[in-house]
This record gives sequence, C-alpha cells and structure tokens, in this order.
Amino acid sequence: MTTIFESRLQLLTQKQEELLVRKNHKKAIGNGIFDRYEYPVLTAAHIPLKWRFDFNQTENPYFIERFAINAVFNAGAIKFHDQYLLVARVEGADRKSFFAIAESPNGIDHFRFRDRPILLPQTEEPDTNVYDMRLTAHEDGYIYGLFCTERRDKNASENDQTAAIAQCGIIRSSDLVNWERLPDLKTHAAQQRNVVLHPEFVEGKYALYTRPQDSFLEAGQGGGIAIGYCDKMENAIIDHEIVIDKKVYHTVYEAKNGQGPAPLKTDLGWLHLAHGVRHTAAGLRYVLYLFMTDLHDITQVIYKPAGYFIAPEGDERIGDVSNVVFSNGWIQDGDDVLIYYASSDTRMHVATTTIKQLIDYVTQTPEDLLTSNSSVERIIALIESNNKIA
Repeated sequence: MTTIFESRLQLLTQKQEELLVRKNHKKAIGNGIFDRYEYPVLTAAHIPLKWRFDFNQTENPYFIERFAINAVFNAGAIKFHDQYLLVARVEGADRKSFFAIAESPNGIDHFRFRDRPILLPQTEEPDTNVYDMRLTAHEDGYIYGLFCTERRDKNASENDQTAAIAQCGIIRSSDLVNWERLPDLKTHAAQQRNVVLHPEFVEGKYALYTRPQDSFLEAGQGGGIAIGYCDKMENAIIDHEIVIDKKVYHTVYEAKNGQGPAPLKTDLGWLHLAHGVRHTAAGLRYVLYLFMTDLHDITQVIYKPAGYFIAPEGDERIGDVSNVVFSNGWIQDGDDVLIYYASSDTRMHVATTTIKQLIDYVTQTPEDLLTSNSSVERIIALIESNNKIA
C-alpha cells in the first residue's frame, strides 16, 4: 500500500517538474517598447522540494513542509557561461530573506535553482536580513553583488521592534560559486538602500549609485539617485554623494526613487532603469522608469521620458505588497535586453526588448513638463501632427 508520504512526494515532484519545464510565451499584444510574458519566471513553487520538506519518512510520515517559502522576488541578473542567472531574493515564512541562484538556458523559462542557496560570509555584525542584490561584472575582473543588509536599530527602545538600519553589503566572486564578503559600504547617510556599482572605472575610481535616506521607511531630507566614488571596494568609503535624479512633486517618483540594476552602455549614453514611488489612497505605488546619462559624464542626465516605463498590470498588482513592480536585474545579450522585474513582492517576471527600442523610447518620448496643461498641449500637438498625415 502506498503511504501518505510516498503519494505526496510523488504528486509534488510531478507537479513541480511540470512547472519547471513549462514553456513561456509572449503575450499577444505588446506596447511597442517591450513584451510581457504569460507566466512568471520564478515563484515560491520553483523552490526545490529538498529545501522545504524532510525526506525522512520516519521523521516526516505526512510529508509536511518543514521550511515554508513565502515568495521569490527582486532578483539580480547576469549572463554567465551561456546561462541566464537570477540571484533571487527568497523569503521564508519566517520573514527572513536569503539569496539563491536560478539558471535558465534561454532566460525566458526552464529556470531551476541550484542545489543550495548562497550561504553569505558574515561580517563582525551579522546580518539580520538581506535582500535585493544587484550584480555588476566590473572591468576589474570581479562580479560584485551589492545588497541591502538590515539590522535592528540599537538606539531604538525595547518597545520598538520595527526600527532598523539598512546599509549596503558587498560580496564578489569570479565564478558565482565562491563568494568573498567585503566590509559594508560606509557613507555619511543614516541609511543606504539600492546601491549599485557602475561597471567601469571613472577616472580610476569605483563609482556607485546610492540612495541616501534619513530613516528606514522614509527618505526624509535624503532620497534621490546619487553617485559617489571610492578608491577601492575592499574597504569602500564614500565621502560625498551627488544627487543626479531627485524626487519631484506630483510625479511617479515623488516619494522615493532608486537605481535598479547597473546601467547599460550604448553609443548614445548609459541607459538606466530605476524605480519610482508615490503615495496613493491605497498605499505606496512602485513603478519603473528609464533615463539616460552622458557617456563621458555619468552625473549628467541627458534624456528622461515622462511617467513610468513599466507599471503593475492584472495579476501583477496582487501579492504581499500590492501595486508594486521592482527591478534590480536586466541582461543585455547583443541587441536584445531581458528585463527581470518582481510584482507585488511575490514573484519574478521577464520582459523582452532591444537596445534600439529602448533608445527610441528614451530619446523620443517627451520629458515631464510637470503641469496638467502642458500634458494637454502635448496631446493636441500630437493630434494635429497626425491629422496632417492621416
């Protein structure tokens, strides 16, 4: 007679394999800028069964999940040895996040996690929680992973168990298997999230995109995407940060904004993908937007289309933290670009486009003139232009 253990193991193994080999397809109608896909590329259901269940039948006769996974989201991305790799944020039911690498032969489907998650080397002050790793293949030869390391605020009262300090943790690797932990980034900001390493030296220095912030939840007097420079990554210290893309009233980035993945180099300039946050009656809304900086002076924004580039649609709006899209990973593969974004802090998606399409969008889409009247004038001008043609 088949036991409960055996029947559940067989059924769950079968269902997961069906998920892992499922073909993903472009949605029927894109917007001319990028294409969405029918299925998420990573979910909690993609996590290997051996991470979640005790396979000892004597100890676990009902094949009960012993380590539950809540969500898989906010993944860094890189192409390495002809494989498309996502370093995903995996969140357990215990609310602790950790990193794990999933690989795909095409970047669209068939993602499988490696046998084990990443066991981060610890600093003198251990991480309480870690999340949202950005990967950068730097010209110094290393692949760096910059992530948020969160620890409880030691100055908070015993009654306040929500106060936290967020800083930038740093690891690096040559093979994406063995990781070296470097000291956390030091800046003058009280909090640092969304720190990203520029892929090239700038006048012999490492350049980092930062987001100085006053408190754990609120940007306060800080905020905006900034740039700082340091001499080395082994003990990275930034003395001065220059905000290059600030918060602006009544825009999609009025409350907070932050760099997504490392920018992509094009003939016209550096393409940046960022997230913007605004307040709504239903809470914070996160969207993605694009801008371009000068090829030789990365502090100068030369193009910035109005509004959002990607916003949550349909089921993407539903999840642990609803009405959110967030990206910290994209991959350029020749002219093709694969954009990996999470929806509602729950799952990972992919959108595909090309460098040519992104450049067209960034350079030809008008900037935000910041008033309703200017938007209407722009629409009327477009209508009149079209009427001369059609």
